Amino acid sequence: MTLTIRPRRLRRTDTLRQMVRETTLDTADLIAPLFIVEGRDIEKPIGSMPGQAQLSVDRLDREIDSMRELGIPAVLLFGIPAHKDAQGSGAWDEAGPVPQAIAAIKRRAPDTVIVADVCLCEYTDHGHCGVLAGPGQGDVLNDPTLELLARASLAYAKAGADIIAPSAMMDGQVAAIRAGLDAAGYSDTPILAYAAKFASAFYGPFREAAESTPQFGDRRTYQMDPANGREALHEVALDVAQGADMLMVKPAGAYLDIIRAVRERYTLPLAAYQVSGEYAMIKAAAANGWIDERRAVLESLTAIKRAGADMIITYYAKQAAAWLR
Repeated sequence: MTLTIRPRRLRRTDTLRQMVRETTLDTADLIAPLFIVEGRDIEKPIGSMPGQAQLSVDRLDREIDSMRELGIPAVLLFGIPAHKDAQGSGAWDEAGPVPQAIAAIKRRAPDTVIVADVCLCEYTDHGHCGVLAGPGQGDVLNDPTLELLARASLAYAKAGADIIAPSAMMDGQVAAIRAGLDAAGYSDTPILAYAAKFASAFYGPFREAAESTPQFGDRRTYQMDPANGREALHEVALDVAQGADMLMVKPAGAYLDIIRAVRERYTLPLAAYQVSGEYAMIKAAAANGWIDERRAVLESLTAIKRAGADMIITYYAKQAAAWLR
């Protein structure tokens, strides 16, 4: 039998494979998350996320320098305050860890794009993403939380954040933040909406890193049901209508279909978050010799890009950037 069509012809050599490659992963696609704590001279390893650590502001210079050398263009900041309360008031404290980190990074590397995550879970003593109906009650009040998210967003914009990224999954949060920023003269500050954020089992290590585990209940009343795809597109449509400048799907690996669906319907820049559990699983499997870490990481990131993401938030940003070089 004579075959005229042989796809393997274009796979024979590495150079040929590169020439016909459909999806290209680049360091410029990566955003590195950082966990900022109050205090000095702190670099506290995160047990469930090997290679990651909580950092105090005075320990940021070396980290930012290494990212600049690798060509990583952006960081995503999470703050862990020394003291927490029921409202999460540390989230809008201008002397808090995130505003201080923003100022330090801008002094060290003015061109680094700083994305400030906006949520209350790291700042509340109960670990939920908004204010509660009462002590010990797990019902998060949507509308009173919006005002607090807007206050935190303004504090980060004043400190010099380039992008505000609300992740609390409160209805109307993009509109409330947009109105608050515009009224204060920050109409040029873009909003990256965590538009489709699912109540995922893959967030476990993050809660250790951000010290944000709910003291009771869970977040399924405001984060999305993992079974719902059409609802994700509804959530995205609402954020677009409220003025989101960029969109995000979180997590990434188990939600490639959502990334693809959003990409097909919207032209706004699209980010995807390879979350802590995805990172931890690859690390654990690699540590046991079960997979090739480098190939697994680059394959997973390429898949996220292939699905339609323009930007990828990943704890592997530094390692991936080094490998790509």
